[in-house]
Amino acid sequence: MDSEILNRICELQNKGEKAVLVTIVETRGSTPRKAGSKMLILPDGTSYGTIGGGCAEGEVRRQALTALDVNCSSLYTVSMLNDMAADEGMVCGGIMEVFIQII
Repeated sequence: MDSEILNRICELQNKGEKAVLVTIVETRGSTPRKAGSKMLILPDGTSYGTIGGGCAEGEVRRQALTALDVNCSSLYTVSMLNDMAADEGMVCGGIMEVFIQII
C-alpha cells in the first residue's frame, strides 16, 4: 500500500475519524489501473492515491461518499464499455470491480 495512504489511515484512526478506502479488486479488458490500486477518500472529498483518474474515478468517488454517508461498504462495478462511457470520455474499454470500504 502507498505509504501516504497508510499514513493518512493511521492519522484518521488515531483521531477516530472515518474515511473510505477504494481498492480495485478485479479488472477485465483495458483499464487505467489494475487490481490492487488504491485510493483513500476523506469525507470532504479529498483523496490520496488514484484508481485511474477521469470520469471513472469521479463516479467511484461519488459512490464512496454515498457509502460513507450510509456507513456501508460495498462492491461497485465501473463499466467503460458502452456508448455512454465513450460519451463521458472513458476510452479504456474495460470493467473495474472496486471494493468501497468504510474505515
